Amino acid sequence: MNPETEQQILEVLREIREGQREALKAMEEHRALVKEQIQVSRNNVAESVGLQRLALNRQRTITFIAVPGILACIAAIAYLVLRYF
Repeated sequence: MNPETEQQILEVLREIREGQREALKAMEEHRALVKEQIQVSRNNVAESVGLQRLALNRQRTITFIAVPGILACIAAIAYLVLRYF
């Protein structure tokens, strides 16, 4: 091989190496971004689960209070209807 060809080969190899370094750097940046997005997603899921549990607890409380009250009202109406008709 002549020196000019060797120089061209070395230049191409350097360009390839530089391209690989840039690709690795971009991959690391993407990896960091993905990790951040995963953490945000986990936080959102945890918050969502917490809110769902809170909603279920509130629903149970309302059910325990409202259902007996509604049944008492229905019983009172039925009593009044049967007594006066």
